[in-house]
Amino acid sequence: MKIQNKIVLKKKSNNFQILNPKEIINHAQDALDIEINELQKLRNRLDDSFVKSVSAINEMKGKLIVVGIGKSAHVGNKIVATLNSTGTPSQFLHAAEAIHGDLGVIQKQDIVLCISYSGNSPEIVNLLPFLKDYSAALIGMTGNPESKLGKASDIILNTHVDKEACPNKLAPTSSTTLQMALGDALAVCLMELKGFKDIDFAKFHPGGSLGKNLTARVEQFVSNNKPKVSPLSGIKEVIISVSASKHGITVVIENEKILGVITDGDIRRMLMNDVNISQLTAKDIMSQSPKTIEKSLLAKEAMKILKDNNIGQLVVTDSGKYFGIIDLHKLLDEGIN
Repeated sequence: MKIQNKIVLKKKSNNFQILNPKEIINHAQDALDIEINELQKLRNRLDDSFVKSVSAINEMKGKLIVVGIGKSAHVGNKIVATLNSTGTPSQFLHAAEAIHGDLGVIQKQDIVLCISYSGNSPEIVNLLPFLKDYSAALIGMTGNPESKLGKASDIILNTHVDKEACPNKLAPTSSTTLQMALGDALAVCLMELKGFKDIDFAKFHPGGSLGKNLTARVEQFVSNNKPKVSPLSGIKEVIISVSASKHGITVVIENEKILGVITDGDIRRMLMNDVNISQLTAKDIMSQSPKTIEKSLLAKEAMKILKDNNIGQLVVTDSGKYFGIIDLHKLLDEGIN
C-alpha cells in the first residue's frame, strides 16, 4: 500500500503538531523490525532447556503456576489463558500478593513458571525460597540467566534481548514480546504432545461462535414446526403450509418419504405462468430431490451445504425420515459460519 507523504495537522492546546504519515509508518516499521530481529534470535537459541520445560510441564501431576509482577504479570495472565484453553491446567499468581497468603495455591505436585526479565525484582527474589520449596520444579523465564531467579531455577528459559523497541530503551517492548511468544511456543508444543485437537479446544469454548462451529449439531437449530403437504395437496393448502412455516418452504411427504420441497419462490413462478392453478397439486410444482442433512451432523456442515447451493433452507432428517427445517438466517444469528 502506498503511503502518501502528506502533512497532517493536529491541534494540541493552542499549537499545531505536525504529523508526517510516512515518518509515523517508518517509526512503526522500525519498532517491528527490532522485535522481529529479537524473535529470530530467540528462535535460534532454543535449546535443551526449552525441551526440558515442555517435558516437565507435560508430565506434571498438578498444574502450572505462572508468577509475575509488572508487565510480566500481564504476560503471565495471557500465557495462563492460552494454556488453560489448550489443555494445560494453569493458574496465575501475582508476586506481590503471593507473600500475603496467595502462596497457598501452590501444591507440591505443581510446577512454577516465574517470569521476570531482570530476574532480580525484589518481590520475585523474596518469593524464590518459597517457590522452590512448595513446588515440584521452578522454571525461570528471564533475560538474565545470572540473576537470582536464574540461579534459583531448575530450568532457565532465556528471553534476553539486545534492544528494546522503545526509543528510550526503557519500556518493556521487545522483552515482553519474547515472553509472550515463548509462552505461545510452550502451549503449541504441549498441544502437540497431548494430541490436542479442535474438538478438544471447543470443550473449553462452548459459549462463543468458535465453540458452536466445532460442537453444535443441526438438531439444535431446527424449528419446532414441520411444514409438510402430501403430493396431492391443492395449491391453497400448499400456500397455507408455506406461509405458516415461517421459513417460506414446505416439504412434500408420502408414506414418510421425502418427495420434494415447495418454496415461496416456486409458488411465485407458478403464478406467473398462464395455467389453471385450480387443477394443480403439490407434486406438479415441487422441486424434486431436495438437499437434506442428518440432524446429528455439525451445524457448520449444514451451513456449507446452504452456501454451496445458494439456498436459504435445508431439510433435516432423522435416519432418513423428515425431522424439520434448518434456516440459513438462524445459523448466521447463532454465529455458525
